[in-house]
Amino acid sequence: MTRHLHIDAFSGVSGDMFLGALVDTGVPLPILEKGLKALGIKGYRLREQQVIRNSIRATKVDVKIQKGFTKPLSLATIKKTLMNSRLPDAIRNQALQTFQLIAEAEGAVHGKSPGKVHFHEVGVIDSLVDIVGTLLGIAHLNVTTVSCSPINLGAGTIAMAHGLLPVPAPAVAQMAQGIPVFSNGPTLELTTPTGMALIRSLSKNCKTLPPLTPQTTGYGAGTADPEGWPNVLRLFLGQEGSVSTITSERIIQLETNIDDMNPQLYDQMMNHLFDAGALDVTLTPTMMKRNRPGTIVSVVAWPKDLQVLTTILLSETTTLGVRIQDLERAIVPRQVQTVRLPNGSVRVKIAYLGNGQLKVTPEYRDCAALAERTKKPVQAIIDLARQTFIQTKKPKTASRLKKPTRISQ
Repeated sequence: MTRHLHIDAFSGVSGDMFLGALVDTGVPLPILEKGLKALGIKGYRLREQQVIRNSIRATKVDVKIQKGFTKPLSLATIKKTLMNSRLPDAIRNQALQTFQLIAEAEGAVHGKSPGKVHFHEVGVIDSLVDIVGTLLGIAHLNVTTVSCSPINLGAGTIAMAHGLLPVPAPAVAQMAQGIPVFSNGPTLELTTPTGMALIRSLSKNCKTLPPLTPQTTGYGAGTADPEGWPNVLRLFLGQEGSVSTITSERIIQLETNIDDMNPQLYDQMMNHLFDAGALDVTLTPTMMKRNRPGTIVSVVAWPKDLQVLTTILLSETTTLGVRIQDLERAIVPRQVQTVRLPNGSVRVKIAYLGNGQLKVTPEYRDCAALAERTKKPVQAIIDLARQTFIQTKKPKTASRLKKPTRISQ
């Protein structure tokens, strides 16, 4: 069993929201204060209070700056501060990585190398405390794995030293590459560079809430309190067992209705869609307007193949438009092995369901071809292939199994 933390960033994420949510989840503020002393910086204090955000009670932790640094700090100076600290090695290394992410993002959007990026005098204390405090809090909770939801970035503009900038801030947009994000709710900056850097440092596993037995749920409040919107970060802490091997992944579905096309053309269309990367293609009879019999063409695919598959549908059918949906599918690990039968070989797909349960499915086309050669019923070949696998083969462990692949059309 693992101790899992899921970050629900439905209202974005920032350093102070992280601190508040961790305290609300069960990290005593004195523990954070004691751990932060190893950082070796002064001029701040932490304040904890209970607040309401759109009827939700949450913990607000503020970093009150009493005296900042006398000049902006470079990445090298921050690294030196962390290296000279008495922090545990794991915390120090992850904090270094997080500041490196921020410097690289700021450098990319401003056309500088990360080493020439400078952090403002007061803000750098805030960032140091937020980042190191978050890492200390997660360590205190004995978290072993972390996941996060898609992240709400907010909307509108924000006043910066450079003037008005769009939300999300350019550094946030830079760090958001490869992470599911969205914009919803009030016209505010909901995700800060510190918050996004912590997400990237803590977890690359961004998905909806995984199978989990929650033990504690914590809410950390943001500074803004917009009317009608719960501006909080929610954390789920619990046990994620190894019993279930089900995972989820993002896919797309393309769909179009056709009532004026020669059915003979569907065969070539389907072959071209599969060759271009489609995971599955189905044809469903339907009744369309004016009582015409028609066909719903549905294509399931990876998002990266959207353009080429849409082009095939538009060019090889009579349709004038294609509907596109973002979907999430649940999958189990699987592998393909070959079993030798008396008169030939058959591929077998094995899916691991957990608790020692397997699904064993012989590949139909292999079985049909062998049945044709041996003049035996296809079902007899299927049964023989399944029995032979169970008696002679041992599947790999679940952790080594692969994601689904299409082995036949």
